[in-house]
Amino acid sequence: MSQKQFISLTVNGQTHSRSVPASMTLLSFLRDELNLTGSKQGCDLGECGCCSVLLDGVPVLSCMTLAIATQGQSITTIEGISDGPLLHPVQERMVADGAIQCGFCTPAMVINGVHLVEHNDTPCSEEIKQCVSATICRCTGYTKIETAINNAAEMIREGANFKPRSKGACCD
Repeated sequence: MSQKQFISLTVNGQTHSRSVPASMTLLSFLRDELNLTGSKQGCDLGECGCCSVLLDGVPVLSCMTLAIATQGQSITTIEGISDGPLLHPVQERMVADGAIQCGFCTPAMVINGVHLVEHNDTPCSEEIKQCVSATICRCTGYTKIETAINNAAEMIREGANFKPRSKGACCD
């Protein structure tokens, strides 16, 4: 039985304190303790990328990150990307460009896309391909997803109204 430890995490701008097993992953904390189920539990091996969240603005695999290790850092899940009813341009374009299939990988694709376009509003095709390669989509080719991220970058260049959340350096 894993010893419990008291942690306090800032998720989507709100502080949450719990006593949890020291071995609890960030993914389990988000899903089981906070009922934030947008980050998906895929492979639990860090290979599929479906559990991606932003940690201080940089995408991380929450299934491979201990919750306790994230204290003092800002965690943003898919639930924290929009600004109320105002969708982030990546979210907007994923819907408008038909880039959502079953939806299982979509939250992680959005997380990675947000990181990319908030640090580079003119990503080249290869940078977008690298961005989406961090997450496995089993439904489709990645063409519509790549198009959506490219179109979101264009929206940002044109002055789309949204509130950037990322702080980390691009392409870390």
